[in-house]
Amino acid sequence: MRALHSRSDPHPVLQDPWGDRLVPPEIRDTLPEELLARSPAFANVITRSRYAEDALKDAIAQGVRQYVLIGAGFDSFALRTPEYAREIQIFELDHPATQELKLRRIRECGISVAPSVHFIPVNFTEQSVAEALAASTYRTDRLSFFSWLGVTMYLTREANKATLKSVASCALTGSELVFTYMDERIYASKSDSFLAFTERVAAMGEPFLSGFDPTTLSRDLLDCGFDLREDLSGAQANARYGRSAWDVPGRPSHSHIARATVVGFPRGEISTS
Repeated sequence: MRALHSRSDPHPVLQDPWGDRLVPPEIRDTLPEELLARSPAFANVITRSRYAEDALKDAIAQGVRQYVLIGAGFDSFALRTPEYAREIQIFELDHPATQELKLRRIRECGISVAPSVHFIPVNFTEQSVAEALAASTYRTDRLSFFSWLGVTMYLTREANKATLKSVASCALTGSELVFTYMDERIYASKSDSFLAFTERVAAMGEPFLSGFDPTTLSRDLLDCGFDLREDLSGAQANARYGRSAWDVPGRPSHSHIARATVVGFPRGEISTS
């Protein structure tokens, strides 16, 4: 979707052509461009990457020197690192099978990866973010920026809160997190378009499991060691990047992207990792 947007939109929100190279041809050939462009997830996939990278750029200007991608998937930031991020350390955390496929495609494409990029295989059902980073060169005494995109809806509420607490437990106060989530109220709305979308996702083996309520998100994050800085709905994110035309029937108005700062735990509480 990012590659399609980058080459087909006359004024793209972001330049990310790497999907055309990294996605295996046998997979890419099964995904007609018309189908990708009409997907309910299309707008969110584009704007969440742009939003996260805008926030990262701001954070680097404030002293952040580590970027952690939780569930990195086929994100290509480490391959197209812009000038403002040349001096940071990048840590990609993902399931071993997904990460190995990505690394294999990088090798097959003849791409060299900078020494500042660290690939950390982790099964999140068995190991926390903090535990995975502890086994790497990640430093807890440096400001860090975390992105967690397109993941929370596939996890239970308990797993999401545990991950948030784990991030806060290993991040220096003042570090930042950008993450996406579903407005949990959509699950009770009986929306035909949402139900159809969830059925398609479930049929692929990854059902939606939970979300957050935007009206209580600030409190939920504070309980996990974060201060909410911004929370945008899908429509608000589209408007920010001049893409209000993407707000059409079937597009996921229930999607949100949030930005938060690590502040630690209230009343001296210690999180479990």
